[in-house]
Amino acid sequence: MVAFQGERGAFSEDAVTTFFDDAQLLPGRHLSDVFGAVLAEKADFGVVPVENSQAGSINETYDLLLDYPLHIFGEINLRISHCLMALPGGSLDKIRTVYSHPQALAQCEEFLRKLKAEVVPTYDTAGSAKRIKEEGLRGYAAVASQRAAQIYGLEILVEKIETNVSNYTKFFVIAKQEAAPSPRSKTSLVFGVKNAPGALHASLGAFASRNINLTKLESRPSKTKPWEYIFYVDFEGHISDKTCREAVTQLGQEASFVKILGSYPRA
Repeated sequence: MVAFQGERGAFSEDAVTTFFDDAQLLPGRHLSDVFGAVLAEKADFGVVPVENSQAGSINETYDLLLDYPLHIFGEINLRISHCLMALPGGSLDKIRTVYSHPQALAQCEEFLRKLKAEVVPTYDTAGSAKRIKEEGLRGYAAVASQRAAQIYGLEILVEKIETNVSNYTKFFVIAKQEAAPSPRSKTSLVFGVKNAPGALHASLGAFASRNINLTKLESRPSKTKPWEYIFYVDFEGHISDKTCREAVTQLGQEASFVKILGSYPRA
């Protein structure tokens, strides 16, 4: 059983079917629903979007990874291609309002700006398509996947409207269990720095001094202390590797806190 955010036809569902050969699907309205389902063991795994190659990180996912006692079990890099769809018989010149998830709207900003329609953010790409179908909304269009158009009986007006032809979204597979070590593992963690000169430099030195390659470093505002920041890091290697374990131990001595989010096979 695999939980994901959105309605049937969401890109998260495509990520589920890419990672798992055979899975029962458990859709949820919010990202927190996915984390909650895995924590409560209503689902064995969850699949959540974490970063888009054009629009950047999905901050809510990172906040939930910090808040929930779950592990990153794997990752998927999914090519995202958006379509503009409407009720059958609609035409591009009659579209006045476009619904979709904020990330999808950001990924199609150039096309939508030329369309000159009102852009309305919603909770889900496929959910937008479903709403137009169920409510019979003429003059409305959704930005969603080709599969969503098929599921909800909508007509695709324009294909491949994403601004960047190399448009990918990274998804994490989350679980209560940890992933086994693999030859191409990576580790994700989050840490805070002490309020002292050179604190960040000293923290990152734990990796640099051991020649460990950082593949991501991103700061986020602390939710508990205004104007203080926490840092999300991805690095090559598994936490069970001696060198990686030593680096994280040193990081723990320099940082105000460290949380391992998971060690898992690279996509």
